[in-house]
Amino acid sequence: MNRKLIKTVVSSAALFTVIAAFSFPYEVDAPLSAQEMEKARQYYASAYRSSAAASEKTSLEAETKYLQVAAEADQNSHITEQVQQFVTRFHLQQRSVLDIGSGRGYLQDLVENYTGLDISPTVARFYHKKFVLGSATAMPFPDSSFDAAWSIFVFEHVPNPEQALRECRRVLRDGAVVMLLPAWNVPSWAADGYPVRPYSEFDVAGKLIKASIPLRTTLAARATSRVSARLIRAAAFLLPGPTSLHYRRLKPNYKDYWMPDSDAVNSLDRYEVMAWFRSRGDECLSCDGISGSVFMSLPPYLIIRIHKLPL
Repeated sequence: MNRKLIKTVVSSAALFTVIAAFSFPYEVDAPLSAQEMEKARQYYASAYRSSAAASEKTSLEAETKYLQVAAEADQNSHITEQVQQFVTRFHLQQRSVLDIGSGRGYLQDLVENYTGLDISPTVARFYHKKFVLGSATAMPFPDSSFDAAWSIFVFEHVPNPEQALRECRRVLRDGAVVMLLPAWNVPSWAADGYPVRPYSEFDVAGKLIKASIPLRTTLAARATSRVSARLIRAAAFLLPGPTSLHYRRLKPNYKDYWMPDSDAVNSLDRYEVMAWFRSRGDECLSCDGISGSVFMSLPPYLIIRIHKLPL
């Protein structure tokens, strides 16, 4: 190997190390203050406020926009079809199923024995099947209550996502299946709506951030940052015992819902969540030879079969 090639390899390795260090999600679950929890509860309660209870025009407009965005996300991502395929594949029509963060309950008729769980008390009016008020981080159900669960575009809004995953495993029976489809890898700029707002609304720093987004969202840039971070997690995954969930904490925008995930509180990576389950003995049923690796490709959801250790 000549000197020029050695220099190129060393430089590339150094660059990759720097990218990995900046891309790695360092945050883990931390206790929330009562004030933080109450702020989130009030936000999601107002997002689904009923027309009759909305005393101000702005409240009704906020609810209409929130529901419209949710409906568009369902349609654009073919959520109902994907969850229906999940139900059919695992023969869940007659099994007990939990919808974590069920919102307006638009998936409640996909199975007979359905339970919706949501943090907002104002969504109850959308249900003709069982609805339970509660948080994903403290589910009001006994251990091993359900045969299956799904959670769609929810975990990116949960302040302590690892605690929510623990609760998910706790309320599911041994052999149960769960389908998880949060908004993966939410960018930090979503809260301020940089992609959808004009340059004129930002100061100099904001203009620079907006100008950098086309470069930062290229396939090459996204692949480099994610793969480098996943390689670090892959090394940690080789160690014995359960791993901790690492993610990026975001500052949610509870005032202006500029775009989907403006209200996200964290950014989760699919590989990280998959590794969290597998380190506990669970099985990823949506991971093939490619998607089960650090290069994880489609499908966007994770399907996990829970394997609980015997007592």
